[in-house]
Amino acid sequence: MEFVEAKTIMTKVKDGSSWYGVDFNMNLYRGCSHGCIYCDSRSSCYRIEDFDRVRGKKDALLILERELAKSKQTGVVGIGAMSDTYNPLEKKYETTRGALMLIKKYGYGVSIDTKSDLVLRDIDVLKEINETNNVIVKITITTPHDELSKKIEPYAPPSSKRFKAIKELTDNGIFAGIMLNPVLPFVTDKEEDIKRLVYLAHESGAKFIHTYMGMTLRDNQRDYYLERIDKLFPGMMVKYFKCYQERYDCTVLSAKHLYEVFKNECKKYGILYNMKDIIKAYKTKDKDEQISLF
Repeated sequence: MEFVEAKTIMTKVKDGSSWYGVDFNMNLYRGCSHGCIYCDSRSSCYRIEDFDRVRGKKDALLILERELAKSKQTGVVGIGAMSDTYNPLEKKYETTRGALMLIKKYGYGVSIDTKSDLVLRDIDVLKEINETNNVIVKITITTPHDELSKKIEPYAPPSSKRFKAIKELTDNGIFAGIMLNPVLPFVTDKEEDIKRLVYLAHESGAKFIHTYMGMTLRDNQRDYYLERIDKLFPGMMVKYFKCYQERYDCTVLSAKHLYEVFKNECKKYGILYNMKDIIKAYKTKDKDEQISLF
């Protein structure tokens, strides 16, 4: 694996309270090998060339420990928002595992974004962090169908493995759930599929599902996505141009109805779907700390 120079690993989030309550963000790798055809991180604004090639960050754990130690406040560290931290190279290098051990050492909580069941390797460390700090694992699942997931996310584990990962995480006391993001217009926006996904989430013990019933498309990301979706489903590119032209925010046509269906299914199974409720449910250690002060 190639390693690139990095001045910093962890950055303070200005308003993490609106997105899973994270206080800091870090990406331990640059690029991603899952090959998801819709990934927003391909956009030119992120300046990641050759996005499908994973690179490590030189001396990442040394830099991270220095930053964790000198920070004036602790909080929840978000991992993997730009590049999946559980890419196949993580099996060898264990950079993410090392970062989790440092997060535990310095008394931080953690919020993980991933599509990989490799996260199960680190259940032991997550359970240790969870004893005193807030832990949330968010596994992206965009479709309940393995055959479709292998088309649109070709090198990520199939959806069924991700559901099983959620089951194992929740069985071990980890607050885990699903990011149903994005919802691809004309592809993953069928009502019966949304219902099926929520049901499988319930079967897997998922604590939450969060979605916004649409996707983003801009510059490099748009070109990459439209070329590949048209190969998978001929004629789809014309359909997208007709409905969305050059829009960045591509909400599914039946978004209002579909969200009501989604919301009602979540209520039926007792699954959280509102961001504020999700944050409140997993940030229990904050409440304990506040009580202890009095």
